[in-house]
Amino acid sequence: METINIKVDEEVAQAYRESDIKKQEQISTIIKLFLKTEFSQKSLSEVMSEIADKAEKRGLTTEILEDILNDDQ
Repeated sequence: METINIKVDEEVAQAYRESDIKKQEQISTIIKLFLKTEFSQKSLSEVMSEIADKAEKRGLTTEILEDILNDDQ
């Protein structure tokens, strides 16, 4: 895996640094999904909406999503 730098304001940077590793990994997973080829030409809201629609159609619950994000280590 490679590390990248993303410019954010101080409040966001501090919140990220103070979040636990689980939350940081979840954020990393969201960024990976957003930047993958099939989503790269869409806005973040379009990507999130599409992901939510697909998840709902497949019966994905919040609990299952959290399990998936935790397993993506």
